[in-house]
Amino acid sequence: MRVSWTIAARRVRGPVTLRGRLALLALITTAVWVVLLTVAFNLFLSARLGDQANDLLRTRAAAVAATLEVRPDGGIVVHEPADDRALDTGVWIYQGTRAIERPSAPGRSQWQADRLAGHGEAFAEMTDPYASRFYALPVSAVPGWGRQAGTVVVSVGLEPYRTTARAALISSAALGLLLLGVVYLVTRAIVGRALRPVAEMSAQAARWSEHGAAERFGMVGRPDELASLAANLDELLDRLAAVLRHERQQSAELSHELRTPLARIVAETDWLTARYRDAAEQGVSHAAIASAAATMQRICETLLSEARTRSAPVPGRCLLPDLAHELARRWAEEHPKAPPVVVHGAAVTAGVAATVAERILTPLLDNARRYAVRTITVECAQVTGGVQVAVADDGPGVPADIGSAVFEPGRRADPADGHDGAGLGLALARRLARAAGGDIHLAAGTKGARFVVSLPAG
Repeated sequence: MRVSWTIAARRVRGPVTLRGRLALLALITTAVWVVLLTVAFNLFLSARLGDQANDLLRTRAAAVAATLEVRPDGGIVVHEPADDRALDTGVWIYQGTRAIERPSAPGRSQWQADRLAGHGEAFAEMTDPYASRFYALPVSAVPGWGRQAGTVVVSVGLEPYRTTARAALISSAALGLLLLGVVYLVTRAIVGRALRPVAEMSAQAARWSEHGAAERFGMVGRPDELASLAANLDELLDRLAAVLRHERQQSAELSHELRTPLARIVAETDWLTARYRDAAEQGVSHAAIASAAATMQRICETLLSEARTRSAPVPGRCLLPDLAHELARRWAEEHPKAPPVVVHGAAVTAGVAATVAERILTPLLDNARRYAVRTITVECAQVTGGVQVAVADDGPGVPADIGSAVFEPGRRADPADGHDGAGLGLALARRLARAAGGDIHLAAGTKGARFVVSLPAG
């Protein structure tokens, strides 16, 4: 149920692209900054407008105070200027707490002015019936003395300042919204342009997946970030191609190794069904079929074990001369017309399982059987750091122009020599030896072919 709801929700929301997410992220970030800057600007503007209103009140109060004369008995005489209309607007003059001049103002304003009289310098605000700010400036009897003879109270309407503040708020909000729209569109365009190479790489990968092409992205002409991405993707594709080649090679090697015992089973089966066989003959054929089937089982187990333990040494131990004698005996039974296998050397122990050592030596013996004239020699020896097994024949040897390339999968010295080999046995033998911690190399300067197998000591 949870999965179905999730799928339904995704269908409702629609696909979310990286371009849209980045543009939305930029929009949210810009919106936060726009809101912060708008609030800060309007707070600063409101503070500045308030300071301007206070400065205006102080200026008017000082101008009115300059027209007053304080008599020695504490009385206040007002000297009217030539043009006092500006001073009479919103100006109260008090002697003590008694008003000697009042403007025409609402009762609420009169009450606020009377409340400020005789109490020193102060500011006050009133919102009803009109938004106004009041300022009281004390008038001293003698300049420099502390005794207050009167008070000048002035007022100014705050509506023009608040109108300016509202207009600034609306304008800044509209400008912020316009900026958000521009940022969103510009961000989408920039991100889309920046992601265009990624879309091209995605289209290339889609085409390659359809046609199985071996192309690579490459780093030429790409930005640094995409060049690094392309290099990593190319490395990944190379590793996948290597794994695919290995799997194909392993399949070919498996079929190559199973071909001989499978052919023996088919031949024995055909021989049994061709005509009636007595019990002894049937027993021999059944034994041959069982032996070939057991050989196939060992081959499958060995190759699959090598595939599982390719990155680690294959565990086990075996006595190489005993294994070589067993292979020589089996070889004589399976290939009675082939040159014999002669085993020489000391009793040395290899640090690999007998099945793995058998699969390493069998392709070498099979290769020697194809080209040997009179004999095949297997020599076992203890060397520094491990053991060695040399498989040699007295045939024509490996051509000089091929050399170590004979270990390449599918490579044969002479494809037209009439042998049934597929050129995979030596490659498999070397891979198994290296997986076991050893190696195989072709000895130079010898008559015939001589392959030396190095293995860890047991």
